[in-house]
Amino acid sequence: MNRTEKDERQYLHEILKKLKAAYQSIDQKISGYANEIQETKKYIWENNAQLDLAEKAANRIAVHELIDFGEKAIVQKQKIAKLINSPYFGRIDFRENGEIQETPFYIGMHSFEDESDKEVLIYDWRAPISSMFYDFEMGNAYYTAPIGRICGDICLKRQYKIKDSHMEYMLESALNIGDDVLQKELSRTSDEKMKNIVATIQREQNSIIRNERSEILIIQGVAGSGKTSIALHRVAFLLYRFKEQLTSKDILIISPNKVFSDYISNVLPELGEEEIIEMDMEEIASNEMVGRLDFQSFSQQVADLMRSEDSRVIERIRYKAALDFVRDLDLYLEKADTEYFSPTDICIEGINVSKEYLMQSYTALKRMPVKKRLEKMAQDIIEKRKTESGKKIKSPIAKKVKTAVLKMYKFKDTLSLYKNFYHHIGKPELFQLIQKDTLEYADVFPYMYTKMFFEGMDTGFEHVKHLLVDEMQDYTPIQYAVIKKLFHCKMTILGDSFQSVNPHSASSLEVLKNVFGDAECMELRKSYRSTIEITNFAQKIKSNSKLVPIERYGEEPTIRNCATSEGQSEEIRHLISDYVKSSYNSLGILCKTQEQAVEIYQQVKDKYNDVYLLDFGSTELKDGITITTAHMAKGLEFDQVIVPSVCSDIYHTDLDRSMLYVACTRAMHRLDLTYCGELTHFLC
Repeated sequence: MNRTEKDERQYLHEILKKLKAAYQSIDQKISGYANEIQETKKYIWENNAQLDLAEKAANRIAVHELIDFGEKAIVQKQKIAKLINSPYFGRIDFRENGEIQETPFYIGMHSFEDESDKEVLIYDWRAPISSMFYDFEMGNAYYTAPIGRICGDICLKRQYKIKDSHMEYMLESALNIGDDVLQKELSRTSDEKMKNIVATIQREQNSIIRNERSEILIIQGVAGSGKTSIALHRVAFLLYRFKEQLTSKDILIISPNKVFSDYISNVLPELGEEEIIEMDMEEIASNEMVGRLDFQSFSQQVADLMRSEDSRVIERIRYKAALDFVRDLDLYLEKADTEYFSPTDICIEGINVSKEYLMQSYTALKRMPVKKRLEKMAQDIIEKRKTESGKKIKSPIAKKVKTAVLKMYKFKDTLSLYKNFYHHIGKPELFQLIQKDTLEYADVFPYMYTKMFFEGMDTGFEHVKHLLVDEMQDYTPIQYAVIKKLFHCKMTILGDSFQSVNPHSASSLEVLKNVFGDAECMELRKSYRSTIEITNFAQKIKSNSKLVPIERYGEEPTIRNCATSEGQSEEIRHLISDYVKSSYNSLGILCKTQEQAVEIYQQVKDKYNDVYLLDFGSTELKDGITITTAHMAKGLEFDQVIVPSVCSDIYHTDLDRSMLYVACTRAMHRLDLTYCGELTHFLC
């Protein structure tokens, strides 16, 4: 079947005819549903007085069913529209063991079957049989179906590039499909939105995407390994695989910032799935702190450290980012549970309760947070008294009982209890408020952890069935301890310990394995983003022995020495002019600080079109010239990157090294660095 390229083009023509016919058919159905809805509504309106309750209910149900059918038809119409643009990207001919003839399977973004004979013409990339396209070359192969493992041989394997209903090329397996097509895709310029990669998923990526067994899956991926994209494709696969139990509303992403959320927002809709809710850790904290305390943000913490590395601040951050800190806090809260409640006899206007009874009640309610436990004890005493006397207890007396019980605990609020922890360990200097009622970022999640113990939390996350956590290296063990208490569901956690923007509070893969003892860990070592020249350059800044670059070659990165700061500004303008004349879609000018980014933005915003300044208040990424910090750019990529002021007085600390590494690994095709004065030793 379709042995030559001419045959394939003819087959594509036939498939497109069927797709267009299906599109028209669905379009007509949608119009029909709309007309039926209007007619039914009109009938109800005109005959409302004559209809009994049963008829009204039946008509309302009919309208809701028609709306439901219409919405499903619209989704199907959107999928067929995407297939008309690009029906499929791959084909395997598979001969099952025991069969004489092989069967061709075309693989695309979505499945499509011929309405006349119900024959499947295109298989969804997530279907069990499609896994062979990613996992096997010619020869022995198998896939896992609902009835078990199906074994056989792949007799033919092809890959296509079809765009706007036109076949741009077709490749045979003999041409090493994966590498050849991958090189074509990697050589393309960037977009302002992350795209799906279903046509170029690699074997090790496919094993992560189709992992169904892991309760908690940790993905350690080197810079440019596509870990975020793979995690999103994994979400799309799980939504397909468990469509009866899992919907997009059941999934939550914890992402680093709003710009990154916008950048990845296209992937799931491209894959035919609805967008899912995204939050960052600070939003979760804000919901709990509202009306109580303010706190320093993570970006403010990093910015403050870059301005001045205060050894006392670093000591506080490092201690609270250690595994031992969680253990110490747990031991303290165990002590606080048993030793800080000191009951006394209650004798209030005829209400008498012994301290022994109070201790017994307190112990019996151990599963509850302390404050709720105390309130429950007071309420039980009031209810019991009411039952015995048959009269309602007066409010002033009830209030006195509650106050008396609450006073039996040593601390009246979470902050006092948390602050005492540092006196308990003999290091009160490790807790410092930035100003009145404003916590340091390092204290935010320890405070929340303590609050869960003392007051409890109404999370609103009970509906979440799968949690995706990105940039795992930037969260500390205590933050993961909070996550474990908030979310009782499956998790996909991903990141790269080499890309931490704050090495004083970074979590390594080993730390996460310790926190999530039952987690499965999978590594992505191949880097696809940058040319080999850029990758090798970045490796000199911060060497990762596990990183394996894809051999895509380009220009050598340049380091440009400028005599003065004015000369550096002029050099940056020259580099921008080079970009404007090029075929690239995106240029990132990645600075160490936001102040530096603002300064460069002011210098160039009126001289070039499409210049954008990004900060942590920004919400979207656009094609053109983006000026921001390396911290803000984490997770993003640009065709060309300029890193200004790579001199020794700007980049000299461990944190600076991390920032420089992150900045350089954002570049796909070209990387240029500028400086005046003495070059940073990270580049010598």
